[in-house]
Amino acid sequence: MKSVYPEPIQKLMNFFKKLPGIGEKNAERMALSTIELDDEDLKNISSTIETIKKDIKNCSICGQLTTSDICPICADENRNHNLICVVEDAKSVFKFENVGNYDGVYHVLHGLISPIENIGPENINLSSLVKRIENLKKPELILALKSTVEGETTTLYIKKIFEKKDVVISRLAYGIPMGTEIDYLDIITLDKALEDRKKISEE
Repeated sequence: MKSVYPEPIQKLMNFFKKLPGIGEKNAERMALSTIELDDEDLKNISSTIETIKKDIKNCSICGQLTTSDICPICADENRNHNLICVVEDAKSVFKFENVGNYDGVYHVLHGLISPIENIGPENINLSSLVKRIENLKKPELILALKSTVEGETTTLYIKKIFEKKDVVISRLAYGIPMGTEIDYLDIITLDKALEDRKKISEE
């Protein structure tokens, strides 16, 4: 079926629909709103999109998105570097930081173990976590991974890696509904899950 929109608008809509959570109507609304922006705003949007890939990199310590070699969280000496919250992606870090009560640091895996999708431990950011732990004295890992098959598989694998080491491993409280992703949780629920985290060995 031929598009009812002029080609440039349809192309812009198709681009917006590639973004998570953006359907046909939202893509249409965003594309039409873009047309109404003044030239200066359009130039700013264009230049930001062009440079974001070049300017944003992964923190050399935790893997979080940053503009420098080491992210501000890892560089903050006032944070508890012995308390590491292990998350799937960068969105989860932003979510926890919005809670405002967590004073530890993070480790971003950039994915979860998924045999079905041929994603093994070597395909996610696990080796750097092992190296971090080697330099710490009795650290605690908070496994903040979603309650899916992939999340549970990754949790069990991490537990196995450190089971003979002096590492406390806990996970978020099960008040979080099964299958819920971290970035969809409200701040109060997430804060409570952090506070009520349980050691995996106690389960």
